Amino acid sequence: MKPTYLTEQSISEFISRALAEDIGDGDHSSLASIPADAQNQARLLVKGDGILAGVELAGYIFKAVDPELQLDVLLQDGAQVKYGDVALTVKGKAQSILTAERLVLNCMQRMSGIATFTHQLNQLIAGTGAKLLDTRKTTPNFRIMEKWAVLIGGGVNHRFGLFDMIILKDNHVDYAGGIREAITATQRYLQEKGKDLKIEVETRTLDEVREALETGGIHRIMLDNMSPEIMREAVAMIAGRYETEASGGITDATIRAVAECGVDYISVGALTHSIKSMDLSLKAY
Repeated sequence: MKPTYLTEQSISEFISRALAEDIGDGDHSSLASIPADAQNQARLLVKGDGILAGVELAGYIFKAVDPELQLDVLLQDGAQVKYGDVALTVKGKAQSILTAERLVLNCMQRMSGIATFTHQLNQLIAGTGAKLLDTRKTTPNFRIMEKWAVLIGGGVNHRFGLFDMIILKDNHVDYAGGIREAITATQRYLQEKGKDLKIEVETRTLDEVREALETGGIHRIMLDNMSPEIMREAVAMIAGRYETEASGGITDATIRAVAECGVDYISVGALTHSIKSMDLSLKAY
């Protein structure tokens, strides 16, 4: 079951915007050099190791450019791939293949990099019970695809945007005057607006954790930039009353120790903002 943000409409709208950005008033390189009736074929070559992502999206892109293009998918999203693998082949109008080429590669390369890094971090926390979360630290207008890639890599999506969950972060807390003030103001707002949104509150100290527990009426407590020792104490203090999420500068070197503190979730912004894209190419054959 796909998440609510991933619909035929949202995918179609993304592709339309991306193609408009790239094509403008025409792919003049292809229109000028390739006969309009020329037919050809190409294969998508993997030039790295990791987790493949964006195959399903590639199908939508090729179809949007030219419904007559014929796609043969050889490797599915989530497949473990290595250098030299062929992910798919495409046949049809040569001009159409060339027009779709760069958008397909741009999307799949970045999505595969995200899926690969997500998979690597998931392997590091295997068996702890902690789940790996993404964040809103995404590329503007590409968030749908980046969060989709996290899912393909085995991660879990956090809120999609500012509208579908409330997270009271450090600045919210400081501007509101404290943990209690931020939570109670949010509860009043939700009641007045008739909205049913989960509330998460970020805490930086054990005192803030204690204040969040005393205030109550929340869904999750974020433990931000805490040492493993302090985090274990915070998890024990919360004692399962609310979900817990570790956050703040977590890397592949520290994520196992964080997971072993007993938190329910670990959010890692680097999943989408600091990855290396997988090298892919589309070659005629």
